[in-house]
Amino acid sequence: MTNKRVFTLRLSDEVFDKIGYLATREHRSMTNYIEFVLIQHLQQVEREKGPISLDEKEE
Repeated sequence: MTNKRVFTLRLSDEVFDKIGYLATREHRSMTNYIEFVLIQHLQQVEREKGPISLDEKEE
């Protein structure tokens, strides 16, 4: 069993519909697609700038 946190996104109808379109095109649920995109972005940032340390606060 995985422990996942949940949060709410406030999106305009247009953005919501566009994400729904892309999710459908990728054969994913909207929630799964949003998770997928965010994880991809985190991986890209870490490739470019190194691991994100949660112990250090950026000033």
